[in-house]
Amino acid sequence: MEPIASSKPTVLVVDDTPDNLALVSSLLREDYLVRVANNGEKALRIATSDQPPDLILLDIMMPGMDGYEVCRRLKADPKARDIRVIFLTAKAEVEDERKGFQMGAVDYITKPISPPILQERVKIHLALKASADFLRDKADYLEQEVNRRTREVMAIQDVTILAMASLAETRDSDTGNHIRRTQYYVKALAQQLRTHPRFAVYLTDANITMLFKSAPLHDIGKVGIPDRILLKPGRYEPHEFAIMKRHTNLGHEAIEHAEKALGIDVGFLRTAKEIALSHQEKWDGSGYPKGLAGEAIPISARLMALADVYDALISRRVYKDGMSHEKATEIIVEGRDKHFDPDVVDAFVRIQDEFKAIAARFTDTDLDMTKKAEELALFQRPTATPTRPSSST
Repeated sequence: MEPIASSKPTVLVVDDTPDNLALVSSLLREDYLVRVANNGEKALRIATSDQPPDLILLDIMMPGMDGYEVCRRLKADPKARDIRVIFLTAKAEVEDERKGFQMGAVDYITKPISPPILQERVKIHLALKASADFLRDKADYLEQEVNRRTREVMAIQDVTILAMASLAETRDSDTGNHIRRTQYYVKALAQQLRTHPRFAVYLTDANITMLFKSAPLHDIGKVGIPDRILLKPGRYEPHEFAIMKRHTNLGHEAIEHAEKALGIDVGFLRTAKEIALSHQEKWDGSGYPKGLAGEAIPISARLMALADVYDALISRRVYKDGMSHEKATEIIVEGRDKHFDPDVVDAFVRIQDEFKAIAARFTDTDLDMTKKAEELALFQRPTATPTRPSSST
């Protein structure tokens, strides 16, 4: 029979002697909802039910399953292990008490029962339980609130990154899908290299997440490049290319300015600065803006460099057709030890089918290309030729 719902705490009294059950019940029932069990099996069923007691008063000397075994099973069961147990027994030896506490009991009361002691001990332990429940509920609430706020912050962070990246994309000949493709290329390379001795320390789960979040900002500096250069469909003149190369510094400075405005060190912005500044550096030192070489180039930028170039090669633009995956792969491999970190190239070769799948997933549609063609038409010159190399290469 299920107990009647009550706002009173529930005390389960476990004893094989009816007189003891009656005595303890009479002492507690004015203040508590009292349930009784005359054996260990019944006590365990009640304790693991949908309406468990708040406190158990447990006799030790019972036929069949004794109190120690009942307590052991209670503490081994996730549904019942947090229920407070007080041994209420005629076993009064010190070793008995020590064993009771070792089994997980919170108190030990010996018979014959002293009503004031029993009532006060029960009152104290239920008060302690109420306090513990309050603190646990408070901690659970705070954890849920922190998780909720964290999700909000992460969502705002993601939206901000994509908004900034989309701003740069609206002024470039690349489509928005370029942002998504390079983002996933970088993640795939990072996951492939995460156990490599040269990369394992850096490529943690947290840093791979930061790389994925930061990759869309690699060309954010293009917002500072004049339209006459950024949208020129023909080949750059030397002085024009010199201006175009400034997009790496401009991107780094813009992100650094945002970071300073926040007044705190933000992991994804630190990674974004590295990528924006150094993704045009080359392994042999012939890149820009600083002419870094080898290990001096941040790992984040090395991954971005290959991802960016691969996408530039395979992607069709309004001024060029895209290369085949095979031809792009051949060029990437030729750039091993020159343009790219050799181990990054080797990782790319191992997962090139994954690159193909990403490219297919975020392919540029005819609508994308038509939109870009209309934008570029505003800036085309009569003498322009469709031979401009990508700024990524």
